[in-house]
Amino acid sequence: MIPLFDHLWQSTLFAAAAGLLTLAFRKSRARARYCLWLTASVKFLIPFSLFVAIGSRIEWRVAPVGPQQLQLSYAIEQVSVPAVHAPLPPIHHASLLPEVLLAIWALGFAAVLFRWFLRSRVLRSARRSASPLEMHGKMQILSTPALLEPGVFGIRRPVLLLPAGITERLTSAQLEAIFAHELCHVRRRDNLAAAIHMLVEAIFWFHPLVWWLGARLVAERERACDEEVLQSGRDPQVYAEGILTVCKHYLESPLACAAGVTGADLKRRIEAIMMRRIGRELTLAGKLLLASAGALALAVPFAIGLLYAPALRAQTSSAAEPPLKFEVASIKPSDPAERGSMIRFAPGGRFVAKNQTLKSLIGLAYDVRQFQISGGPTWVATATYDVNAKPDAASEADDPHKITTDEQREKFAQRQRMRIQELLADRFRLKIGHTTKELPIYALKIAKNGPKLQEWKEDGGSPFQGARSSGPGHLTGRKVSMKFLTQILAQNVGRPVIDQTGLTGDYDFKLEWTPDQNQPGGFGGPGGPGPDGLRPPPADPNGPSIFTAIEEQLGLKLDSQKGPVEMLTIDAVEKPSEN
Repeated sequence: MIPLFDHLWQSTLFAAAAGLLTLAFRKSRARARYCLWLTASVKFLIPFSLFVAIGSRIEWRVAPVGPQQLQLSYAIEQVSVPAVHAPLPPIHHASLLPEVLLAIWALGFAAVLFRWFLRSRVLRSARRSASPLEMHGKMQILSTPALLEPGVFGIRRPVLLLPAGITERLTSAQLEAIFAHELCHVRRRDNLAAAIHMLVEAIFWFHPLVWWLGARLVAERERACDEEVLQSGRDPQVYAEGILTVCKHYLESPLACAAGVTGADLKRRIEAIMMRRIGRELTLAGKLLLASAGALALAVPFAIGLLYAPALRAQTSSAAEPPLKFEVASIKPSDPAERGSMIRFAPGGRFVAKNQTLKSLIGLAYDVRQFQISGGPTWVATATYDVNAKPDAASEADDPHKITTDEQREKFAQRQRMRIQELLADRFRLKIGHTTKELPIYALKIAKNGPKLQEWKEDGGSPFQGARSSGPGHLTGRKVSMKFLTQILAQNVGRPVIDQTGLTGDYDFKLEWTPDQNQPGGFGGPGGPGPDGLRPPPADPNGPSIFTAIEEQLGLKLDSQKGPVEMLTIDAVEKPSEN
């Protein structure tokens, strides 16, 4: 229902814009206004989403703006994963409203078609009973005993139907003027355009605007033919008298797609004919205005599809894949005597976490920092758990040892996030709410003396790639991108960090600082043994703050700003059951 509603309001707005343009061209030739109304009619058959889809198929890449995605690494001791939320569960409504509305539409559609079928029988009967008179170019002229006005019948091979005895009622000059009017309909292919709009009326019979558009199309097409007849030099009085005679003795064409001579507001037409009112030809400025409006109408939805192509493709890909979850998962309270914390992703999509609070797991699953999570009982941030989970069906995308590109890292991260979200919803009965607030953030920029990061080079040494902490105030990175670094820093400074350095490479670094007791625990966790099994030295109490260390040791700086920050609210949660 929502796509249909979107299409209807977009088409209505498009028709309104076309109407405003007709006001701008009210003194121009009628054919210009006719083209505008016809474009508005055709728009009902062509949704803007089609152009959006075309634009979304074009592959392109653009530098990300705003909060940066995390570059996930496979051998890290503490990690956060890029934010892609699990799809919302389907909502089932026990309602027959869609079926009822569909039935009502089908009845209306059938009624409109049946009405036109009955009217078309009159024309078909007149066509079968007609006899040929002569050929005029490629169009055949037929005489019919039916009391119908002169009109063009057919689209692919049109014929001109003349009522028998019309030559006795019209003078030769009047007949020539009527004949010129009908030839104008043939040249303009008015029957084809009218048939297209009849299809619009049948499909959107419930929309009053399409019927009003039909009346405007008939009025402007008859006015356009009148202008051509007058411009050819025929006498206005003779032409007007011929039309009035036809109206007096013959019936109007029963269908808009069989163009006659008596349609539209007859009084206004006769007044315009007698005053020889012919609109001005389009100026260069008018042609440019129409061309610009048409190009804009096509370019806007196309540009939307082009701009959001990656998101649309990701959404389509996610919808096509079955839900990802862990087949076997063990969740147990951590040993109180165990020090340190760890999160690890192993080949085959296996997920291992040690000494982690539910709050930290939520941050991992939804790629938010812990200061972005609120609500829930106190144990959410204090009780720690060990997790060991294995997915049901792993693929190459779940093997971190085969990750070589950012795209593969993102795919790996997305799959793991979805599994962890499913795990938390299943075992902790977790329900999450999403909001956005304008909060202080940091922008990571290059410091005055330039960056001091060491560019990563393949040296055949340690296979470790990513970031690890051996305790508070000790952080080592290997082959780390700026967007990954912003995520790490956000954990330690208590605010989201966005990358404004312009650095696009991968870097090695070592950062040491004295943690501020008022700042969050950060990336380093509670400070257990390092990767070599040795406990790190305590932080120097007289050492630099993290802000000073970033500037002095990395050649970067954190600039305080404000921006939109995603916030999570724990709406419902339970302690996990025993395994």
